[in-house]
Amino acid sequence: MKVRFFRFLLAISAGVAACSAFAGEVQVAVAANFTAPVQVIAANFEKDTGNKVVASFGSTGQFYAQIKNGAPFEVFLSADDTTPAKLDTEGLTVPGSRFTYAIGALALWSAKDGYVDANGDVLKQNAFKHLAIANPKTAPYGLAATQALDKLGLTQAVASKIVEGQNISQTQQFVATGNAELGFVALSQIYKNGKITGGSAWIVPESLHEPIKQDAVILNKGKDNPAAKAFVDYLKGPKAAEVIKSFGYKL
Repeated sequence: MKVRFFRFLLAISAGVAACSAFAGEVQVAVAANFTAPVQVIAANFEKDTGNKVVASFGSTGQFYAQIKNGAPFEVFLSADDTTPAKLDTEGLTVPGSRFTYAIGALALWSAKDGYVDANGDVLKQNAFKHLAIANPKTAPYGLAATQALDKLGLTQAVASKIVEGQNISQTQQFVATGNAELGFVALSQIYKNGKITGGSAWIVPESLHEPIKQDAVILNKGKDNPAAKAFVDYLKGPKAAEVIKSFGYKL
């Protein structure tokens, strides 16, 4: 009986070892707006497949420069569709791997309850001291913010009040800490399961800026890594889709 039990334990150990041997790791560059969703998705991915996601967060423009300079990223989750397309044309991606994983929404947000009205008229009233936006040259949500201000005819009126974050995470922090009364952020940063998680916000109409299509792509450094393809496939699946939608993105 003891011999059988010992063999049983050995079989279990061998199975665990085999699973560990097949488990992999993937280096993923993630646009800052997608920080919260990818953390949930990565945890589910590791639980379901045994593969681990090592994520780095930052602005799309900064990641583009790093990828061009040989950064070890294997998958890139961009905040736009133009940067991955550019990497495609430059031969830095696995052909055919690019797809749109989410369509983002822009929000005008204040950490103060009731400060932002349902129509965003607080912008026109122009009684605030600081308005935070992400750097429009490197962050697609910052570019969308400048497009919205242009459409509203407010670019000149608020120019002296703008404080610029290096990426959308820093922009959100400017508002969260009160260093700016208002800021244009990604809806996903302040939204979960159908509601704003704190403060007050106006979801900027899509007609005021170009669509924020967010594309993912496997980079050349990930072409021979099964975990890279597995993660991208998982991102396309129903479990990830539920997470993405819960943060206010469209698919």
